[in-house]
Order: sequence, then structure tokens, then C-alpha cells
Amino acid sequence: MKKCIFIDRDGTINIEKNYLHKIEEFEFIKNSEKAIKIFKELGYLVIVITNQSGIARGYYSENDVKILHEYINKILKERYDIEIDDFYYCPHHIKGEIKEYAIECKCRKPEPELFIKAKEKYNIDFLNSYMIGDKLSDLEGAIKLGIEPVFVRTGHGKIEEEKIYFNVKKYNDIYVFAKELKNKLNK
Repeated sequence: MKKCIFIDRDGTINIEKNYLHKIEEFEFIKNSEKAIKIFKELGYLVIVITNQSGIARGYYSENDVKILHEYINKILKERYDIEIDDFYYCPHHIKGEIKEYAIECKCRKPEPELFIKAKEKYNIDFLNSYMIGDKLSDLEGAIKLGIEPVFVRTGHGKIEEEKIYFNVKKYNDIYVFAKELKNKLNK
């Protein structure tokens, strides 16, 4: 079985921007690319799990999300010769404007469906994996599955930190966690 670092996208990897979908608006959070490189060097799969309700709201399409994800990997490949292994996203929101996406689903975090799909595809060992996010909802689904949660104070993190009701390690950003994990594993 493989170990995995699951990562929320907006506010964790990239600077939080409402309904980000244009490549020209994408900006990595400082050192988040280096964090992803460390995870890859440590032998982890890196998989993004992200809610994209902007699709259901009619702000952008699933194709826009796919183009942005390809762009993220293009940058990572050019700068560090790495890529995120996969991107899973939920296009739904119960209050959406686009009928086919305006549903209550099992894939919107904190629901665990996207984690389970990734596990089935990549043979992931949840008990040796992590989920990194800046919101309570990023972590709740992972906890249900035995994935260790990691909370970051980037994005919505400073506001969301007050809502955390369970024991979780907290970091200023994803890079600080990556360096600590590397030190821990290299001892």
C-alpha cells in the first residue's frame, strides 16, 4: 500500500481567491511548491482534494478546473520536475444554479467519497497518510477514515482555527509541516 499526502487546494497550496479558476490569477503560497517537492522526495503520493462549488454556481466549468490543474502541474514540472499525482474535486453545491450540480452529494468535503476513490485507484494506506487543509471541513472527512489531519493557518486558517474541536497539529503553512515531516522521517 502507498502513503499519501492529501492536500486542499485553495488557501493551502495557492493564495485564496474567491472562486479561482483562471490561470492568470493563480499564485502559489510562498514555498508551497517546495513543500510538494519534499513530499514527493519522501515517497508520498500527492493528491489534491478540493471543493469547487463555483461549478454548481455557474461561475466556471469543470473544463476550467481541469485547465487550472494542468497549469499547476506544468509549473511544478518546469520548476521542480515534479507533479501532483492527481486532482479530485467536487463540483456540487446544494444551492447551485446549474441543476445537474445543485445536489447534496457524498463527494463534497467533509464527506469522504473523494478520499475513498483515491484509495481505490492508488491503493493508499490511510493510516500512513495525511490530509492538509486550512478549513475544518478539509479535515473532518479525513479523520473519519483514519487519515492524520494537518491544519495550516494560510487561506482561511486564521479564522477557521477557532472552530477546530479535535486534536490536530497546526502549522503556519504547508512548507513548515513538510520540513518537520522530513526531519521526523530522516531521523
